[in-house]
Amino acid sequence: MKKVFLFLMIWGVCHTSVQAQSGGVSNTPDSISVQNLQEVEIVSVRAGDKTPVAYSNMNKQEIEAFNFGQDIPFLLTLTPSVIATSDAGTGIGYTGFRVRGTDANRINITTNGIPLNDSESHGVFWVNMPDFASSLQDLQIQRGVGTSTNGAGAFGASINMKTGSIPLESYGEFDGGYGSFNTAKAAFKLGTGIINDHWAFDGRISSITSDGFIDRAGVDLKSYFAQGAYFNENTLLKFITFGGKEKTYHAWDGVPDYILSDIFMKDNRSYNPSGYMGDDENGNPLYYKNQTDNYRQTHYQFSLLQKLNSHLNLNAALHYTKGLGYYEEYKTGRTLEEYGLQVDDIKKSDLVRRKHLDNDFYGGIFSLDYFRDQWKVSLGGGMNQYDGNHFGKVIWVKEELGNTNHEYYRSTGKKTDANVYLKANYQVTTDLSLYGDVQYRHIDYSIEGKNDTWDWNNGEMQNLDVHQPFHFFNPKAGLFYQLNKENNVFGSFAVAHREPNRNNYTDAAINEVPQSERLLDYEVGYKFNNRIFAAGVNLYYMDYKDQLVLTGKVNEIGEPLTSNVPDSYRMGIELLLGAQITNALKWNGNLTLSRNKIKNYTEYVLVDDGYAPQQADYYGTTNIAYSPDVIANSLFTYRYKSFNAGFQSTYVSKQYLDNTGNDDRSIDSYFVSNLRLGYDFRLKGIKELSVNLLINNFFNAEYETNGWVWAAYYHNDKDGLDPYVEKSYFPQAGTNIMTNFILKF
Repeated sequence: MKKVFLFLMIWGVCHTSVQAQSGGVSNTPDSISVQNLQEVEIVSVRAGDKTPVAYSNMNKQEIEAFNFGQDIPFLLTLTPSVIATSDAGTGIGYTGFRVRGTDANRINITTNGIPLNDSESHGVFWVNMPDFASSLQDLQIQRGVGTSTNGAGAFGASINMKTGSIPLESYGEFDGGYGSFNTAKAAFKLGTGIINDHWAFDGRISSITSDGFIDRAGVDLKSYFAQGAYFNENTLLKFITFGGKEKTYHAWDGVPDYILSDIFMKDNRSYNPSGYMGDDENGNPLYYKNQTDNYRQTHYQFSLLQKLNSHLNLNAALHYTKGLGYYEEYKTGRTLEEYGLQVDDIKKSDLVRRKHLDNDFYGGIFSLDYFRDQWKVSLGGGMNQYDGNHFGKVIWVKEELGNTNHEYYRSTGKKTDANVYLKANYQVTTDLSLYGDVQYRHIDYSIEGKNDTWDWNNGEMQNLDVHQPFHFFNPKAGLFYQLNKENNVFGSFAVAHREPNRNNYTDAAINEVPQSERLLDYEVGYKFNNRIFAAGVNLYYMDYKDQLVLTGKVNEIGEPLTSNVPDSYRMGIELLLGAQITNALKWNGNLTLSRNKIKNYTEYVLVDDGYAPQQADYYGTTNIAYSPDVIANSLFTYRYKSFNAGFQSTYVSKQYLDNTGNDDRSIDSYFVSNLRLGYDFRLKGIKELSVNLLINNFFNAEYETNGWVWAAYYHNDKDGLDPYVEKSYFPQAGTNIMTNFILKF
């Protein structure tokens, strides 16, 4: 390691879970066969018990316990080093998360081994997958580089989600709930069980609506999941389709700091500036009713698991994702020239515009998995193609034009992403195993057409002409040693690379050319586990070259912007503990202590005229934005007969909004707790009837989880420069409740 530092050893908690379990149990030979096949269905992209990486598993029971309609980022907060945030303040709608301070755009996410990250933004928009947790069998989150997988490069973590296993028995389920902010959830699930010894089908439809904590942050979310399968002793064929349709009012602007600090303003914490149209004749603000995001995303997966012999399995899958939608917004006082419009002598006007996305993502993945004697080997990879269309239309202009359908920009993005990997685990002795993993990844990315930004120098929409190939080689190696039945240690080293995303090109400053990133990840871990107590320590050092760090700025639709910094690092310790206190009471949790630094940081700040386009401010070594030094979680769970309860607490220390280390540009630390209560009724003719209550933010803390800052310089009368700063934050809801009613039959 390049740096040596002291850590205060504070107790933490381990969040551990069992491996994925199949659905209902049957004693027929066919059901045993399909269970065995399902257990190895996605083994090639997951870490096993002796893989030398830091990871956590969440099984179906754990997911169900906290699934009250919130998005998956809020379920992940039970695992180490994770922070979740919500634009609407409730965990429903637009949500996001960070792992070890790394934003979600650099976290690899797959479903059944198939890439889920958007090829251009690299993010996953969970609002397009409402209630997806209801269709999960389990998930694994690997922190750091982790093992080789398909899709986007893992620069802080990778998350592999496995959808529900084939239902071995017929079932039906209703999951409904209602709570604060008129939040309502309804989901129906049905499964056939095994038909004619070889077939099975099941599916789900869901609806989630909410007004949100933030003003006018309402959502209307619809989703579905369906799968059909054929299997025999050696073959498992699956067709899976899932999708979502969302309509979400904009809440991505945040609450300006001057309003958030105005304690005399009613509902200042829920204020939403989005859609502002001006004031009426009485001075009351008017807001555009259709300031909404509208999007539909549909996924199709066709997979094959073939047991070739007792030592060799083949996994292969084809996939296709269709995305289509737009967001609509009211803009005040816009310069018409920027939209290619002319209205007599009118220079500016209010208008309504729509920005559209129409994209297709398709490809295939495969893996050959070999198990024999001391060897576990996987050869895998995939090839994927993305074709995206971006275009915008002005549909209404206040001054004279009225309704229109004027297209003012259009561009295309095309991306080919191919990779191949070979990973092996060799059991040298009964106690010692070695791990090796190499991956080659090729990307070819191009953008052509007109951007949505006006180029004042050339008097036209900004031209886009990007054609960038990338070739990445990502080796990994490690060892695992079982000291005895209860103690083990591991160490690993991994290399990862990642290409810039679309925004890095389209929103780059003048003369700024985004570069690819490189990460060297060093990990050392220790685990102890017995019947009543578990403990673990994981130390990491993540050394970056040209890391694309969040700057604190966002573009006009709230997407965070990043910029390369030559030399930076993240280093930390993840402490884990767990205890079975009594037969009924268990305690789990975790603690992360970290340092996240940029070396020799210079910020380039815009100036209000053309004489000096940017002002360079040197800060030396600074903290990386959105990277707290401390993250801690605690979870008490209690079960006695038919009653169960859980009490979760999370602490996150101060986070900076940008990389200057300025305390005036930071998010305060926060401590928040949630209480869950449940009771299971045993009734004749019904498998399960349970009633649950979730009290979020039990102690009514006032806190924010995210924010943005915009800094510039303006000339003053004395020919000097005065700083100008805008800041906005995303407050989370105070104490709020959600009820849940589950009927299984």
